[in-house]
Amino acid sequence: MIKKLLHTRYRVTDLEKTVAFYRDVLGLEETRRHTSGRGSQLVFFKAPESEEEIELCKYDKSGPVVVGPDLTHLAFEVDDLEKFAKQAAAKGYPLSDGPHPHGDGGAIAFIDAPEGYEIELIQPGRETG
Repeated sequence: MIKKLLHTRYRVTDLEKTVAFYRDVLGLEETRRHTSGRGSQLVFFKAPESEEEIELCKYDKSGPVVVGPDLTHLAFEVDDLEKFAKQAAAKGYPLSDGPHPHGDGGAIAFIDAPEGYEIELIQPGRETG
């Protein structure tokens, strides 16, 4: 029986460029890194309020990484989408789509990570009750 999601893996070609994006642009915490028994270079990250991790994997023997459009994305909650967008753009990563405001004060936007993976950014709206 499945108990919980532990991590999601994304294979990349340029591991250190991608690590820098997840750490310096998204602000995720690197939790560990190692080389697997088959030779994959692995780096794990987690968001401050999440248990699940993201695993970045460099394994050249698998061939080139090809990420098709709309194949997959990670979605993260942000406190202030406008502030995040300004900081990311200053680091060379402007939003690729949005922001798209909701009527409740929330919004969504997207940013492209290295290797072509898409990241969704969600600013929650006001709680209604």
